[in-house]
Amino acid sequence: CNLYSELCSRKFSNITTVVAHNSPFTRPHNALSNQDQPVITQLNDGIRGLEFATHLFLDELHLCHSDCLLLNAGPLEAYLRTVARWLLTHPDEVLTLILTNDDRVPPTAYTAPFNHSGLLPYIYVPHKPTMDLSDWPTLSEMIRRNQRVVVTLDYGANTTEVPWLLDEWSIRWQTPFSPADPSFPCTVHRPPSQPSSISRNRMYMANHNLNIPIFNFRAPLSASLTKHMATDSSILVPAYSLFEQVNAVDGNMSLGQAVQGCEKMWGRPPNGLLVDYYEAGGGSVFEVAAKANGLVYKKSCCGGGLRKAMMMEGGR
Repeated sequence: CNLYSELCSRKFSNITTVVAHNSPFTRPHNALSNQDQPVITQLNDGIRGLEFATHLFLDELHLCHSDCLLLNAGPLEAYLRTVARWLLTHPDEVLTLILTNDDRVPPTAYTAPFNHSGLLPYIYVPHKPTMDLSDWPTLSEMIRRNQRVVVTLDYGANTTEVPWLLDEWSIRWQTPFSPADPSFPCTVHRPPSQPSSISRNRMYMANHNLNIPIFNFRAPLSASLTKHMATDSSILVPAYSLFEQVNAVDGNMSLGQAVQGCEKMWGRPPNGLLVDYYEAGGGSVFEVAAKANGLVYKKSCCGGGLRKAMMMEGGR
């Protein structure tokens, strides 16, 4: 179960997994890309959470970063079809899909791409719309039912209309997103003003992908693009040259250090570790997740992390 037999008996809410931030955005020489490897490689390497933004483009849901004119990774359905094929050949694995609804389309718009891709039969449908830590099944139970994919939407979910498309903030909270602060505070950022009593009884995801501002825009921009901008009218992009350390097991800015801080603050590690260029560090992000799960990471992983990104940065 998710690489370790020891996890099979644990509840879905009692495991820590590595989440690929903006999983589909792997285009070389594009400053907005957040990953090097295609989704199949991500999953084979041990990624068990896939996060990405969806936009309406030519009347079809596409995978776009900030704006479809800047980075368009193609139709949502094609990406989901690839994930469904992987699930078919990996019957003991459980995934999380974390979708952002940047254009605020109705939840019913997601039904067709999930159905046509073949992914819909794998999706877990909870017995109630709001799920606390104790409400989740074990990985083994999800695998036996073949309901092995949890899908959330950040805005616009309606479980009365689409029961399998869960409101993210009813099951999980997040630390500050698009972080530019290398201290990575483990505070609740979304949903805003959530009482601590609720936060302590819900899953949570630590956003651990360091960003830096580039460009200086003067022309009006779309609302979906401006939410990724810093206050000085610049856009945030991954801090490529720092990711070996950002993804590291220990040390300043490291993922390992951030997880320790979260454990001290909340009494438990994050359920999701959202990272850019997960292979930077040669598997260190998976080592951090294993340690958070009380396990030892023994698999070799990933190889030459950021060659494409570093080449791009050097050319700027």
